[in-house]
Amino acid sequence: MNTRPISEHDHAPIIAVVNDWWGGRQMAGLLPRLFFAHFQDTSFVIEEGAQIIAFLIGFVSQSHPRTAYIHFVGIHPDHRKRGLGKQLYELFFATMRARGCDSVRCITAPINSGSIGFHRRMGFQIEKSDRERDGVAFTADYDGPGQDRVCFVKRLS
Repeated sequence: MNTRPISEHDHAPIIAVVNDWWGGRQMAGLLPRLFFAHFQDTSFVIEEGAQIIAFLIGFVSQSHPRTAYIHFVGIHPDHRKRGLGKQLYELFFATMRARGCDSVRCITAPINSGSIGFHRRMGFQIEKSDRERDGVAFTADYDGPGQDRVCFVKRLS
């Protein structure tokens, strides 16, 4: 396996497979080329042979320079449960600490129990909200009408 910074050349192969990785959900639209062009030193891929098997898109907030944000993480279904997500997150955390960030934020859908569990295991806290479903706080309409999200924050020490 090889872990490296993402490049613009990774855009086409990733968007070609990401919808399949999500069981047919249309996710490619969340990954415009700009992420691959402008966040190369804070976003990473893991390859096995010549195949990308995992990636993380993240960056430092322009509005809050001590805060980092993880926008998207993808793991090939055949390579899940191998610690690749944890590996990518730990690399991102170390990169952000070196840049002076003291927190990392990210979001997921309230119905994505796997993602919620993963983020909790990685040390993220769910931000408080006035809405709750199955014991999980979420922000209603975060990404538009009916697009509720669980908001996470992790303090980097």
